[in-house]
Amino acid sequence: MRLNENTLLLGKKVVLVPYTAEHVPRYHEWMRSEELRRLTASEPLTLEQEHSMQRSWREDADKCTFIVLDAEKWRARPSTTEESCMAGDVNLFLTDLGDPSLGEIEVMIAEPSCRRRGFGTEAVLMMMSYGVTKLGLTKFEAKIGQGNEPSIRMFQKLHFEQVAVSSVFQEVTLRLTVNEHERQWLLEQTSHVEERCYGDGSPQSQ
Repeated sequence: MRLNENTLLLGKKVVLVPYTAEHVPRYHEWMRSEELRRLTASEPLTLEQEHSMQRSWREDADKCTFIVLDAEKWRARPSTTEESCMAGDVNLFLTDLGDPSLGEIEVMIAEPSCRRRGFGTEAVLMMMSYGVTKLGLTKFEAKIGQGNEPSIRMFQKLHFEQVAVSSVFQEVTLRLTVNEHERQWLLEQTSHVEERCYGDGSPQSQ
């Protein structure tokens, strides 16, 4: 999605940045993990295919992707590279042509050292806030493998409710409708988030 190609969102634990060619090698390394491919229902791709996918996602109007960075490491730049700060990714898919207010959300914290530290929760909250305020979304769905209990619990803590179970795809569908009460709660949870222009340089110069 071109809309977010110059957008950086700075939270407390994570920083969200657009998915660029610079991030592809690390992403490709992550996706060599059978466990991650199973949890994300992904097929193994070559590095060239990953680069092609990154370019496609940047152009597609129905996909919004941010790379999740470890904010603590990111603040240490320029002494470290952005690639070394990568923790995972968070995505919104706007694929329901009959309902443009619905977004399917997914998050992956791929870096083992970044798990169980609240990165996924903050990334999802930041992405939902972006979806509500920038994309006009009022409903979110999350489709999660039945065996991925930590992810299911995380979304339930964010007020999602289970609406379907597919034995064929071995996945659970959770949904959240953002009424005015949920909208205010979401904006309160993300009131600390700062939006910056991506590519302005290191944190010290901003």
